[in-house]
Amino acid sequence: MKIKLDAIRACLDGAIPGTIATCSPDGTPNMAYLSQVQYVDAGHVALSYQFFNTTRRNILANPHARVAVIDPETGAHYRLSLQYLRTEQEGPLFEKMKAKLAGIASHTGMAGVFRLLGADIYRVLDIERVPGETLPPPPPRAHLLAALRASAEQLCLCTDLDSLLAQTLTCLEIHFDVHHAMVLMLDAPNARLYTVASRGYTQSGVGSEIALGDGVIGVAAREGTPIRIGHFAAEYSYTLAIRDNLQRSGLAPQLETEIPLPGLPGSRSQLAVPIRAGQRVLGILYVESPQDLRFGYDDEDALVSLAGGLGAAIQLLQHAPVDAAERSASASPAAKPGPAPEAGPVLEVRHYAENDSIFLDGRYLIKGVAGAILWALLNDFAASGRTAFSNRELRLDPRIRLPDISDNLEARLILLGRRLVEHQAPIRIDKTGRGCFELRIERPLALLHTPHGV
Repeated sequence: MKIKLDAIRACLDGAIPGTIATCSPDGTPNMAYLSQVQYVDAGHVALSYQFFNTTRRNILANPHARVAVIDPETGAHYRLSLQYLRTEQEGPLFEKMKAKLAGIASHTGMAGVFRLLGADIYRVLDIERVPGETLPPPPPRAHLLAALRASAEQLCLCTDLDSLLAQTLTCLEIHFDVHHAMVLMLDAPNARLYTVASRGYTQSGVGSEIALGDGVIGVAAREGTPIRIGHFAAEYSYTLAIRDNLQRSGLAPQLETEIPLPGLPGSRSQLAVPIRAGQRVLGILYVESPQDLRFGYDDEDALVSLAGGLGAAIQLLQHAPVDAAERSASASPAAKPGPAPEAGPVLEVRHYAENDSIFLDGRYLIKGVAGAILWALLNDFAASGRTAFSNRELRLDPRIRLPDISDNLEARLILLGRRLVEHQAPIRIDKTGRGCFELRIERPLALLHTPHGV
């Protein structure tokens, strides 16, 4: 091929829907729009198989097709000559295409209705440029390889999770020109993700949760594959049109309630990338933009690499050797009591055992593992005046019920500390060394516990 498939990857994002032309055994031609044209490698693409229609029948009988795609920024028009090879209904490629489709469907309440039946794999035989005037390509937004190198150099200097997360968001803003981003960690036992850091939003959203499988973020985490949507409004409208048809045909009970887009109102481009440690998904690095086509294939490649480094760094920090300060703190549970709370009105802290939720003077603060941590700390303080603690002892504390030693305890502590600050609570968690922290109480406390079923 004189024109390489790698050189026209931008045409495969679907901002301008592709079309496929096939022919039946008796010579009858057929043309249809495509939902997805997925780049596989330098010689292959995958087309979404969603319905058993004329196109599908023609391809099974005559395995040759022509696909037309258009570059959304220059208007350059290309025709691809394809040969059908097989249909995949499992594996990484199928999951990636299914995840993208499911992410769109989840946002429009059509999970289970608008779904992928298979990924049709085609060999690219030839690529032809269709003559015509085009626009000049836009200048690159950033040199992504240089941005990745600069970010890696800065992230490797971070010595704790808090600074690692903050530096990641700073690098995205400075080096990648990405101004709306968040990091979510996976709570695998409860099948949910929770936000631990964000940048560029009116409200931080720290502590907000997304169920595994919900929306672009939840599906990317569930399937362990990046999902990139560069023209969300167009795909959203496409799915809504089908939704309306289903409602008119009496299939409305199959539809879910729509869920709101996370983060940026009017988001037009979204990219959710799994943060991995080996084969395990730790969380999601999520970026978005109000611009159409903000993130392309090259951005996805760069952020997958960045998220890989982030996952490795998180894993190293979680398994770093215990230092002398942490050993001393965990070996001295009866450490000298801290200063007495300042005078002031009594702060009512209520704990609900049902989900470990915590309310301060009737206002919700946090729940789950972070809530269990705070309740344990406050009970130790009330019993003995203790204020010095270590991560190591929390991991071994049966009151907190951590599933295992790698359940992102540090991320929970960061989440708890930031929620206390945002809440302007008279309770603070101050780091005193690696793996060690101090509880600061500024008002007298009244601890109230509501057991299960009450």
